Amino acid sequence: MSETTSATDSTPSRVSGETSNEGSGAPLWARVLTRAERKELERIDPLRAWWTVLSNWAGVFGAMALVAWAPNPFTILLALFFIGARQLGMAVVMHEAAHRTLFANRKVNDWVGNWLASYPIWTDPGPYRTYHLKHHAHTGVKGDPDLGLIAPFPITKSSFRRKVFRDLSGKTGLKQASGVFKRDVGWSTGKLTQRDLSMSRGERPDVGWHKVAPVALTNGVLLLILTLAGHPALYLLWVVAWLTTYRLVTRIRSIAEHSVTPSDSDPLNNTRTTHANWLERLFLAPNRVNYHLEHHLLVSVPLHNLPKLHRVMRERGVLDHACLASGYPEVLKLAVSRAEA
Repeated sequence: MSETTSATDSTPSRVSGETSNEGSGAPLWARVLTRAERKELERIDPLRAWWTVLSNWAGVFGAMALVAWAPNPFTILLALFFIGARQLGMAVVMHEAAHRTLFANRKVNDWVGNWLASYPIWTDPGPYRTYHLKHHAHTGVKGDPDLGLIAPFPITKSSFRRKVFRDLSGKTGLKQASGVFKRDVGWSTGKLTQRDLSMSRGERPDVGWHKVAPVALTNGVLLLILTLAGHPALYLLWVVAWLTTYRLVTRIRSIAEHSVTPSDSDPLNNTRTTHANWLERLFLAPNRVNYHLEHHLLVSVPLHNLPKLHRVMRERGVLDHACLASGYPEVLKLAVSRAEA
């Protein structure tokens, strides 16, 4: 889903009173950015990319070190929530690699995205790329594979509490683990999965034990590192976070991005950017995942340049009538606004 239209070299004028790309003959970004601005925003900085990847892992090991230093219920709980957010950060890195915006070199992009982000959290980048690009092509409307995550909202507070309980009790994670395992080894039947989306009629999916091997290998390396450090039991923090807190932060991220938005088809109002303070960035919105509207408007911009794109669009009036939230509490308030039956 590449865009080929370019803006002129002159500075675009302020955009006002228009929230849709339709009828203009050019996508919104082409009417807002000059060629030079777009080129600069699309420039991938490998040092910042490496920082994004390694800071996620540094956060994981730092949280584990805190528990090793002071093992008590508070540090364990803190570590579980922090590691769950870092696992979401790795999913963000995988997402970046899927868009080929992590590293300019495709081999490095795919290797880092796979081995340092995707496989450790048990995801498969190949099927995800096809699935995710279809989401971009049909955001919020029929054909969006994520529509089932968007449509139920708003829900009641009691319904949301049940979802949170399922996440933090591990029920959601165990169900996910079972489904992913069956999908990978070829035991799943019936429901269309990410892996099926790119297949032609009669084509068989690439499944088998070889799909589980990279997950086992990367997790084995993590366990080996902790064993050599003298704390193999800390690996349980990784597993429990994957089963619990990672599920919850992923749910909240999904709600914030596309649920309870003003429009299904308007690109400025079917996707949300949520402003995140430092605490929200630590526990809910790692690696600039909160700048989701900007990402949808110009998918070729690497994550480290999304705040800059946000500033440019705000200065030029593009965001005057866009779907923005002041924080995650505001989003969750909208998500649970349905009255109890």
